[in-house]
Order: sequence, then C-alpha cells, then structure tokens
Amino acid sequence: MKIVLNLVLVAIAAFLIYLLVDSIKEPIEFNQQRKVRETAVVDKLKDIRTCQELYRSITGEFAHDFDTLKQVLTSERLFEVKLNKDPEFPDDPDKFIIDTLFYNTMDSINSMGINLNDLSDIPFSEGESFTMQADTVTYQQTLVHVMECGASRKLYMGEWGDPKFSKYDDTYDANKVIKFGDMTAPSLSGNWE
Repeated sequence: MKIVLNLVLVAIAAFLIYLLVDSIKEPIEFNQQRKVRETAVVDKLKDIRTCQELYRSITGEFAHDFDTLKQVLTSERLFEVKLNKDPEFPDDPDKFIIDTLFYNTMDSINSMGINLNDLSDIPFSEGESFTMQADTVTYQQTLVHVMECGASRKLYMGEWGDPKFSKYDDTYDANKVIKFGDMTAPSLSGNWE
C-alpha cells in the first residue's frame, strides 16, 4: 500500500513539474516566434518600400499593385544627372556639362538582393499577400502621392496569432497591422520604427 501511495505521489509530482515547465516554455516560444516572424515581415516590408521608392523615381508616383511594380522595375531604367566642369573652361564656375547616365533598374534590385517574384508574399503566411494601396491626396493644400503597405499579425503569426497570447505581452494585438506608409499624409515610415 505504501509503495502504491508513493508511486501515485511521484506521478502527481511529475505531472505538476510538467505543467510548470510547460507554463514557462510557452511564453518563451511565443516571444521567440514573434521576434523571428516579425523580423522577416519587417525585412520584406523594407524591400517593398525600397522598390516603391525606385518606382516613384521612375514614374513620379507609387505603384497601386505588385504586378505594376514588378513590370516597371523589370523593364524601365533609372537615370542620374551629373554636372561636370567644362574642360574647355576649367576656371569658369558658370560653365559646365550636363551628363545623363542611365542604369537598368534590375541591376539595382539584384545588387540589393531583392527578389521581385515573391515580393508580395507574406513570410510564414502560407501564400497570403501584403495589402498595398496608392493614391493622391491633398496635404497642406498640395496634391501629393501617398501609399500604404502592410499585413495583419494574425496572417504571419500562425498558431501564435491567437489573441490569448496577449497575456504574455500587453501590447500584443493579433489584429494589428504591421505597415509602412500612410494614406492621409506623405510618409513612408513604418510603424515598427
């Protein structure tokens, strides 16, 4: 009888230890997964922002969708204007030559390591795409181009996107959108910055 009682007590103690370890392990795993996943999403948003800035330097506005963004970046060229001193008049500061240099946009994209084929895909989301919109608005009596791109946490957090995990971090909201840009003001700042 004493042996049975000891075995039952050992089993209860083992179960309680398991519950204790599991309760400690879950918030640690949540925070690790959140950091890894949000870092990947932010990195992708930074790539999209870079591509939108290149697109704007070519067209003067922002792309409304990823297909247009990709099409322009793969087919158009960037240009750079340089002012050089005129070799015939080296001492005259008012004499210069204007040189226009053209670069393939894809060379810049490739040198940055950006893959345009999966640019719209949200990491860890099983095929979901970022939302992106662009428009013109009047801001301080001036017509400006604006855009916004982002993704809801619940799309890329997977099993960790449940609202119950907010008990580990008061600021965590599974429905919050991680984004850059603003549809009401000319800003390309990210809300992670």
